[in-house]
Parts: sequence; structure tokens; C-alpha cells
Amino acid sequence: MRLTTMTDYALRMLMYVAQRPERLCTIAEVATAHAISETHLMKITQVLGQRGWLETMRGKGGGIRLARAPADINVGAVVRDVEPDFYLVECMGVDDHCKLTRGCRLTGVINGALGSFLGHLDGFTLADLLPPAPGQEVAVAPPARRRAPRA
Repeated sequence: MRLTTMTDYALRMLMYVAQRPERLCTIAEVATAHAISETHLMKITQVLGQRGWLETMRGKGGGIRLARAPADINVGAVVRDVEPDFYLVECMGVDDHCKLTRGCRLTGVINGALGSFLGHLDGFTLADLLPPAPGQEVAVAPPARRRAPRA
């Protein structure tokens, strides 16, 4: 399984902004921090804003901040919102021209793997991805599994 660059950058953006709750962040500073194109991040910011993960303020003194607390941002839900599709094999897509479709069980196997992958991501929030605060211990095991909020 592989996520798109857009999803990777979206998670990086959320992590960056989450670590600066005391102020608005700018797309330019996130772009500089991660060596990412500002144009690409503008598109990602728009998607994250539309989906309710970021608040965006335009104009002089504007910027971006989280729309929810990091503990309320489920990683699996973000990935589902940002990832354009999960068609991992041809028969999962809209234009299914696979000659094996009728007697093949591959789609079910791949769907099961995808469900496990997304289910694992559902067990984490943005807060789990952030570096520990000074004096806070680093968790060795993943946190207790959480359910993704229904969209």
C-alpha cells in the first residue's frame, strides 16, 4: 500500500500546525520547513479546510490553524479525506476491464488488506504523531485503538 504525496504532505502540514497552537501558521513557513512547493500546499490547505481539519484566515495577518484539538483529529479519517482513491488493483476501479473479475477473489483479499491498513490508522490521532512534550515519556506501544469518527 502506498499513500500519495498529497496525503503525506497533508499529514506533515497538520503536524507542523499542531505544534504551534499559540499562533497562526503560514503556508510559506510550512513549505520552507518541509521543502515543499507552496502551490502544492495551497491545494492541500484548501482540501483540509473544506474537510474541517484546518481553519484558514485570508489577508494580512492571516494564516492557518487546527480546527480541532490534535486528539480529535483521527489519522485514518484524514487519510480517507485526502487520498484520491484506494483502487489498488484494476478491478477495484470504475473502469474495470479485468478478465478475471467473475472468478477471482483477489479484490476481496485486497479489500481486506486495505481495511486492516485503514483500521490501523484509525487507532491514532494527530496527537499521537506529535513529538513528546519536554519531560513526557515516549510511548513504546501504540495507544489503545480508537474508532474513526463517521463523516
